[in-house]
Amino acid sequence: MVYHNLKALIKGIRACKTVADERALIQQESAAIRASFREEDSFQRHNNIAKLLYIHMLGSPAHFGQIECLKLVASPRFSDKRLGYLGIMLLLDENQEVLTLVTNSLKNDMNHSNMYAVGLALCTFANIASEEMSRDLANEIEKLLGSSNTYIRKKAALCALRVIKKVPDIADHFTAKAKNLLTDRNHGVLLTAITLVTEMVQIDNAILEEFRSAVPLLVRNLKSLVTTGYSPEHDVSGITDPFLQVKILRLLRLLGKGDEQASETMNDILAQVATNTDSTKNVGNSILYETVLTVLEIEADTGLRVMAINILGKFLSNKDNNIRYVALNTLNKVVSMDTNAVQRHRNIILDCLRDGDISIRRRALELSYALINEQNVRILIRELLAFLEVADDEFKLGLTTQISLAAERFAPNKRWHIDTVLRTLKLAGNFVREEILSAFIRLVAHTPELQHYTASKLYLALKADISQESLTLAATWIIGEYSEIIVQGGIVDDEQTVMITDKDLVDLIFSVMDSPYANYLIRQFVLAAITKIAARSTTSPAEQDRIAEVLAKYTTSPELELQQRAVEFASLFSLGETRIGVLEQMPLPELKATVMGVVSEKKPVGSTKGKEADLLGDEVPATPGIPNGQPAPSAQSNQDLLAEIFGSSSSTAPSTTVSPPTQQKSTVDDILGLFGSTGTGAAASPAPPTPYPGVAPTFPSTPASTFPPSAPAVSTPVPAAPPQQRLTAYSAYDKNDLKITLTPQTSPAKPGIVMILARFQVSGTEAVTGLSFQAAVPKSQQLQMLPMSNPSINPGAVETQQMRVVAPVGSNVRLRLRIAYTYAGQNYQDQVDFAGFPPGLTGTPS
Repeated sequence: MVYHNLKALIKGIRACKTVADERALIQQESAAIRASFREEDSFQRHNNIAKLLYIHMLGSPAHFGQIECLKLVASPRFSDKRLGYLGIMLLLDENQEVLTLVTNSLKNDMNHSNMYAVGLALCTFANIASEEMSRDLANEIEKLLGSSNTYIRKKAALCALRVIKKVPDIADHFTAKAKNLLTDRNHGVLLTAITLVTEMVQIDNAILEEFRSAVPLLVRNLKSLVTTGYSPEHDVSGITDPFLQVKILRLLRLLGKGDEQASETMNDILAQVATNTDSTKNVGNSILYETVLTVLEIEADTGLRVMAINILGKFLSNKDNNIRYVALNTLNKVVSMDTNAVQRHRNIILDCLRDGDISIRRRALELSYALINEQNVRILIRELLAFLEVADDEFKLGLTTQISLAAERFAPNKRWHIDTVLRTLKLAGNFVREEILSAFIRLVAHTPELQHYTASKLYLALKADISQESLTLAATWIIGEYSEIIVQGGIVDDEQTVMITDKDLVDLIFSVMDSPYANYLIRQFVLAAITKIAARSTTSPAEQDRIAEVLAKYTTSPELELQQRAVEFASLFSLGETRIGVLEQMPLPELKATVMGVVSEKKPVGSTKGKEADLLGDEVPATPGIPNGQPAPSAQSNQDLLAEIFGSSSSTAPSTTVSPPTQQKSTVDDILGLFGSTGTGAAASPAPPTPYPGVAPTFPSTPASTFPPSAPAVSTPVPAAPPQQRLTAYSAYDKNDLKITLTPQTSPAKPGIVMILARFQVSGTEAVTGLSFQAAVPKSQQLQMLPMSNPSINPGAVETQQMRVVAPVGSNVRLRLRIAYTYAGQNYQDQVDFAGFPPGLTGTPS
């Protein structure tokens, strides 16, 4: 059955009872349409194309009607043209060759006497124009931008937008006409003109500078919209044309960025918009949000920025979850600009932690991390611990990490620090990273005055709950290490001391071993703990025999690691006094920074900003994980390292009292003699000092590889101080609009140490996101890197990252850089070998 018009076809398709019937009907009708096309039936062409477009909308093939659409466009009837252009927009795209046949039809209709026919051509061009078509018809579009008809000017502006997106290099052709359009009184024309100008200024900096002169005009237009009374033609919920206001604010944001004069011109109107816009409706909130973004982006004064942040604070009390989410998201981005202004809204931000929406809780949590500083650390950590009790499991791992890092960085005293970590272990011990647990054990080891207190607290916590893995591990390790202290001094509980016996201690450890929560790692810790307890003088022979029985039991364990430990520990029991020496308290571990303080926005924990002015001065950037006032660990000498390798007894644990060097010649002295060293009697050449107290040689967030092996560095005396050199930036990378420069700085008092400041800038109009900057040095050198200030580099902004290289005096500093980033929607990854620093940077050997 052949359907004569679209209405009949729709009825026929809807009458089909199955998908197979519908598919058969469409195939039959498509065959009839193709036959009609072959017969060149011009009378039925209009109906056939209408039916074919409906078939296309249902998902069936309709490409065979493309040429017939072109024939309809050539018809003098407006209804045929309208249907033909609709078919072209639906059936063609910019990659098809048939599109070249449309160019001539579009050019003819753009010069048509009927403005609606011109509108059809412009609408089609704006939807399907290719790069070639844009070049061919750019002159026609430019002429129509000056048309006296507002309907045509509006559509021509959108076509010009399509042209500059396809062919950015001819954007300057539309500059003069776009300036004229900004003076148009018609809101539709003005809206499209501002959209066009916004795209143009993002493409070319020269055009951006040219349009800065239009800032007063845009300010007048915005002022007229804000101060005008009720206008029924443009009114939306009591606000005059909010769409146009938003577009103007976005353009002002681009024009005012980095330009103080333009920013000064728009300061007053931005304050007026912020104070006069109704915030009770979504329309007003959208304008206020754009105003806030504009204020934060341009060179606004401090008062205006505070007002913008206060608006975001009001958004946080809004009942609409979308508005609150937007406010939190924006505050996360601006907290580094003005931390004090954001701190005023701390209570509302903390209230958001109890919101029912998980997205709001997540953003509020990230913002809370960034607000922590020395003054509010007690309050914020208390709130975060309260949130930890009720938080979802997906939050707990990151939350425990951030709480521990904040405590490590901003703790007012060590007891508060230990109490905070203990509370964290009690609440979420199954969601604590290994690095945090290691840092806690190091802290206890370096705080002898609190070892009794910490061991007591862990004893009571473990007795109350053995289900938290990290709590169990920490308690087992510390109780095994300091069992003698708590047996002799008792358990401190609420300022009261309760004495316990060694049997109580061993019973608790065995209960951990036999619990259903004990895993492979916990059993390893328990075996080591009970072995150490057995070696303490406070342990009775009866308990030592119990421990020996348990160790003997595990010598046949099917788990290889447990079996090996049990065999080795059991064999120690037959060594008498040697066992006590082997199992004495561990020497103090090296202090390391816990460099994991990064939230999802890649910002360090806390709001303290790092210093950048003097890289070698006393004010070094604050590093997460280093307690205030913590002494730097002493560097090991060559003799210490060799003594450690060969097991010499001359290497002792660090202590507060320095013993005089022995004059007795040892195996270490013989080995050092091979390398020309003077032995233990002379002072060994010290290793280069660590750049920041407790910082590990390489941060986990910036992994460093090494070059092929090079010649070993020779220790030399400190040379005479060279004259202070001027800071010079050396270009290390310049591709895809991303420029990276390295600025070295040295100090005469610190030869062999080079501080390097890496600066990242974008010369294009789009931001570089997800930047990963990694560096490596030869094996003879050492490298430390601080976290990057921001992995997203916006146009006009400068982000930084600090590095420190310790190299043999007189050697050249070489770097291998690996850079990965996303720019303009494409991912890039490059590797660069940089050796551009001048020779002699590390000093001159004598």
